[in-house]
Amino acid sequence: MTGAWNAGRIGALLGLLAAGVVVGVAGWLVVDLWFPGGLVLALLALFGLFLGGRLALGTGIGVGAATGGWFLSYVILGVPRPEGDFLLGSSGISMYVYLLGGVVLAVMCATMSLPEDRPLSAARNAR
Repeated sequence: MTGAWNAGRIGALLGLLAAGVVVGVAGWLVVDLWFPGGLVLALLALFGLFLGGRLALGTGIGVGAATGGWFLSYVILGVPRPEGDFLLGSSGISMYVYLLGGVVLAVMCATMSLPEDRPLSAARNAR
C-alpha cells in the first residue's frame, strides 16, 4: 500500500494510532501485574502491532502511527491526577524495560527491509 495519500491510507493510519493507544494502555497495565510474564506479553503485543503496521502499509509510517499511539498512552497514563498520585506508577524496572523495549521494537520494525522492498536482479529469473 505504498503511494499517494488517499482516504484508505489515512484511515489505516488513524486505525493504527487508535490500536497503539489500546495496546499501550493494556501493556502498561499488565506489565506490573504478572512480572515477568506480563512484560513479555506486552512486548510481544507491541511487536505484533508494529510489524502489522509495517506490513499493512508497506513503509515505516505504519510503525510511526502505532508508535505515536503507544507513546500517547504513556503520556496520558503518566500525567498526575488531581489527587496527587499517578495512574501509571514506575514502581519497578519493568516499566523502564517496557519503555526501552518498545522503542527498540519500533525502530527495528521501522527500519527492517522486506523482500518486496529489494529490487529484482536482472541476472535472476523473476518468477
